[in-house]
Amino acid sequence: MHARHAVTGAFGFSGRHIATRLLARGDEVLNLTNHPNRPDPFAGRVPVAPLAFADDKSLSGSLRGIDVLFNTYWFRVPSAGETHDDAVRNLGVLFAAARRAGVRRIVHISVANPDARSPYSYYRCKARAEEALAASGVGHAVLRPAVLFGDEPILVNTVAWLLRRVPLFAIPGDGGYPIQPVSVNDVADLALAAAALDENVAWDAAGPETMSFTQFIRAVRSAVSSRALVVHVPALLALLGARGLGLVTSTTLLTAEELDAMTAGLLASHEPPRGTTRFSEWLAASGTWLGRHRVPRVVHRY
Repeated sequence: MHARHAVTGAFGFSGRHIATRLLARGDEVLNLTNHPNRPDPFAGRVPVAPLAFADDKSLSGSLRGIDVLFNTYWFRVPSAGETHDDAVRNLGVLFAAARRAGVRRIVHISVANPDARSPYSYYRCKARAEEALAASGVGHAVLRPAVLFGDEPILVNTVAWLLRRVPLFAIPGDGGYPIQPVSVNDVADLALAAAALDENVAWDAAGPETMSFTQFIRAVRSAVSSRALVVHVPALLALLGARGLGLVTSTTLLTAEELDAMTAGLLASHEPPRGTTRFSEWLAASGTWLGRHRVPRVVHRY
């Protein structure tokens, strides 16, 4: 008997890869989303319901009969009056609705190095979201990726897009801080594996390669055959440059908090890697298309 699952943002990046795997094995998938007009990669095979945080009864109704809820909901940069605290509250509503609907299990995509005492709201609120999940009473699994790459590589594509177009690429500080990319395919595989368990688990979802940020930038530069000069500059100067480019591209390229978190080493895991796809090999195969399209304005992760 095939199961019925819900994926928040099933038409997005990580959610799409999770939904693809569920459909491939014959399960049904419901897309919970605040973006109903996003292009449908499944040609109508995945019905859509609103991610109605303001209507918990409607949300519970949508989740009735769902076996596993795969949650990718979050947003990278607060906007339109929303804060990361609002995202935590929204997730509390979602998790409570899942409990009332009888959902068996929740697989929640978090982030590497969440910390309720973090000075960074992204990481602090990610930890609070995990606490809300634990308090929901629903069996659950938490996956904690650092930097995703794949067919919509958000950070990697931003870097590649810039390296193809600017004559000078500024690395904040010494560039020695670590980054540990993980394939979205590995994360989706881990999500399905975690969904099949009975116990509550929290796993870092990290790739097998860790490199310095400078090595990361130079690897992308080589893959896209960029001639940009890579230089090291003070962090504040790099941030100001990113803000200037952001005004030109109508995109938030980098925030002060993201810069501080990156240089603090939060883009790498402290656990043995569970991902198996090597970033260097994927990069070598992706250089012809990587960064050719403009950096998207979308700041939501799903």
